[in-house]
Amino acid sequence: MKEIFPHTNYITKQILYILPFVLCFLLFYSKGYSQEKKRIEIIHADALEQSEANRDVQKLIGNVNLSHEGALMFCDSAYVYEPNNMDAFGNVKINQGDTIFLYSNKLFYKGNIKEAIAIGNVRLVNVNEGTTLYSDTLNYNLDTHIGFYDDFGKIVDSTNTLTSMIGQYHMREKMAYFYKDVEVLNEDFTLESDTLRYNTETGMLFIEGPTTIMDSANTMYAEDGWYNSQTGESELLKNPMLHNENQSLKGNLIKYFKETGKGYALGSVEIVDNKNQLKVNGEHVTYDENLEASMVTDSALLTLYSEEDTLYLHADTITAIPDTVKDEKIVKAFHGVRFFRNDVQGVCDSLVYFTVDTTVYLFVSPILWAGTRQMTSEFIQMKSSANAPDEVRLYNNAFIISRQDSVMYDQIKGKNMIGYIRDNSLYKIDVDGNGQTLYYAQDKTETIGLNSAESSKITIRFKDNKVYSISFLSNPEGVLNPINQIADEQRKLNGFGWHASKRPLTRFDVFRETKKAGQ
Repeated sequence: MKEIFPHTNYITKQILYILPFVLCFLLFYSKGYSQEKKRIEIIHADALEQSEANRDVQKLIGNVNLSHEGALMFCDSAYVYEPNNMDAFGNVKINQGDTIFLYSNKLFYKGNIKEAIAIGNVRLVNVNEGTTLYSDTLNYNLDTHIGFYDDFGKIVDSTNTLTSMIGQYHMREKMAYFYKDVEVLNEDFTLESDTLRYNTETGMLFIEGPTTIMDSANTMYAEDGWYNSQTGESELLKNPMLHNENQSLKGNLIKYFKETGKGYALGSVEIVDNKNQLKVNGEHVTYDENLEASMVTDSALLTLYSEEDTLYLHADTITAIPDTVKDEKIVKAFHGVRFFRNDVQGVCDSLVYFTVDTTVYLFVSPILWAGTRQMTSEFIQMKSSANAPDEVRLYNNAFIISRQDSVMYDQIKGKNMIGYIRDNSLYKIDVDGNGQTLYYAQDKTETIGLNSAESSKITIRFKDNKVYSISFLSNPEGVLNPINQIADEQRKLNGFGWHASKRPLTRFDVFRETKKAGQ
């Protein structure tokens, strides 16, 4: 016989195939529905009254004890009504597993969604973590264990007190979220923020907005990063800054280890020392708070401020350590030192600067330029004085050269020299030991000859950047050669070297790479 419904067998097979999945879905749905609809159970009350207006409302009075899905509820009086809701009043308490306790003056509870609104003297206690949340009003979900307030609250644990206008406490995740007028009080520091996360187990504070942290010595600021309230370790990101009474530190990242007092900063780092009127910039800084020491590398730049001028100095590495004199610093620069000031420029391998008397020492093939003059020796000392001329002391193989043109160079050579600078100009030089001079004598505007002289001690004075007078203090020997009778070998003293290509011409030129000084 021909089948009337040819696809019947196929449809039957498909129904039999999906039927188990449908039954499973119905089974789980029915379980979920039954769990959602689990009733609030009345365990005890001194008295029970039925509302005359609404027979679905039960009024419980005196030593009320209820239960709902593992949570015990206590209060002085309560209303239980459809659909599975409860209002509790007086000495309200909810106990979840002897680890979570919620206290309030009154509470409104929706059993189907396990949502409680606690009002008046609210306390949410997490016994395991030793943490308590205080607020006037709190929304708390007994299923997710999340508490929320939006009209001021605080969380208190063994080390910190955290307050804010808006907050959330996620007990399972051990995380609290704070928004608006956030403050953290600790015996070692105070924190103020706009947005903050707090791990209640580890004590970690996660910065998510403008935040200021203040302790007895320093103030820190950042808009991103974290701070460990238990150890003081921190990592500050986004506009981070650390400062105290005398210094400030900025960078793209600041890492600080409070237990050791050490830290580092990366990216566009700037250290400002207001006491000593100096600033250091670089890409990488390490510092030791206990030793009051810091080291800057990668594009390191030292800026020294003064009333007269500002000095800019670059080196591979710049360090600062405390001097024996209180609040004074010793600044050291290593390898490839180049500096610029309007009145003096220089290069050397290494340099030391003492803030206490503004003295600078240049080591290893140092070269100085002041106006038209170049100064070299094995070791150079520079000293600035407020009420006296600045001094430049050249030790061992001292040599000063002033260029007149491509072939004429005035030269002074000796064992040691002292140069005096006034009004940004070199006006006097004292030569001590093996003094030699070579300068072009002029008659008004005409060069008449090359004057060479030797003496163990020489004093030279300058006027308008030219030799004005020379005093030979012991056994002088000299000769004046007419300009047309000067041989090439007479034009330069032994050891002559002109290094104009190495001279920094602007404050930005200190970063220009050159050969080592003296090469």
